[in-house]
Amino acid sequence: MQTIRWGIIGCGDVTEVKSGPAFQKIQHSELVAVMRRNGAKAQDYAQRHQVPTWYDKAEDLINDPKVDAVYIATPPSSHAAYARQVVAAGKAVYVEKPMALSYQESQAMLEASQQAQVPLFVAYYRRCLPSFLKVKELVEAGAIGKVRYVNVQLCQPPKPSLDWRVRPEIAGGGLFFDLAAHQLDFLDYLLGPIESAAGQAANQAGLYAAEDIVTAQFRFRSGVLGSGVWCFSVAEQQRKDFTEVVGSLGAIRFPSFRDEPVVLETKAGVQQFSLPNPPHVQQPLIQTIVDELRGHGQCPSTGESAARTAWVMDQIMGRLE
Repeated sequence: MQTIRWGIIGCGDVTEVKSGPAFQKIQHSELVAVMRRNGAKAQDYAQRHQVPTWYDKAEDLINDPKVDAVYIATPPSSHAAYARQVVAAGKAVYVEKPMALSYQESQAMLEASQQAQVPLFVAYYRRCLPSFLKVKELVEAGAIGKVRYVNVQLCQPPKPSLDWRVRPEIAGGGLFFDLAAHQLDFLDYLLGPIESAAGQAANQAGLYAAEDIVTAQFRFRSGVLGSGVWCFSVAEQQRKDFTEVVGSLGAIRFPSFRDEPVVLETKAGVQQFSLPNPPHVQQPLIQTIVDELRGHGQCPSTGESAARTAWVMDQIMGRLE
């Protein structure tokens, strides 16, 4: 394909800045159609983003012969069903994270894409952002020696308004599934697959049905050990967002969601690396998808890698035997 012509199913908030405009700005990429169940909102999005076609039925977008690949930007509860329809139509799929409601659904999506021989990509875009690539570069260059362990902490006050992200039937769980998914997936990219994981979850504040605290321990295939705490009911002064990778010669500390520098600490001292995100944070990853679909290069976030992250989260939550 000389130009990849995209359609979006679910043109909501995430597509306004993070992802949607990137499809128009990448060379050899074009956004030709969008769909939302509310036709008026789909039309409004199309007009504001200069998209020629809009639909209020996913099937119409999927079957549009002008659409080569489909970005599924709906909540996780509909990812699996839409993905199956897209691969059945023989079109490439790019799906938002988390990949689906569960590892079982994720695996079914992966198997469907493999059987249809259709590419499946997942929006774990931190695999292509400058600050995270800097972390990977430092680790692979041996800046902290042999990696020994990793610790993840993400603690936030309760959100003033609650949405679908804390409704397990739509999101798969609570904010752990929405946010920790990014962190665990990047650790898979940084240190290799996690081979075992276990954890505990609870609802301590009672503000919604989903869990609001999760603690975990995990082990990478390489032998590196890991731990994590995700709590969404702390006071503002207890807010935390960091991952610390500790090695035999030093440590790297970096945020997942804050605009703060990557910090390298060794016996030589402390270095900081400030690498801002691009205006559309998904653009670097989408670029790799377009490149792969055109036969150049390879996208680092696939259905296979994302299914591993789904497996880790379900293991931590005790959902798998």
